[in-house]
Amino acid sequence: MSKIVNYFKDVQEELVHKTSWPTWPELQNSALIVMVASTIIALIVWGMDVSFDNTLDWLYKQLY
Repeated sequence: MSKIVNYFKDVQEELVHKTSWPTWPELQNSALIVMVASTIIALIVWGMDVSFDNTLDWLYKQLY
């Protein structure tokens, strides 16, 4: 049981004293970057989906 207690004490010590936490402006900036990148990737995937759908529709109309 003492090993478990020591483990959690070590975890708390590391989180409180050894971990460098980002500041609020850094978190906001990172979140904004993730949102913009996610939007761009979603638009690219949507554009590919629409173009493949239109291409296959045209191809099927030509063949049948």
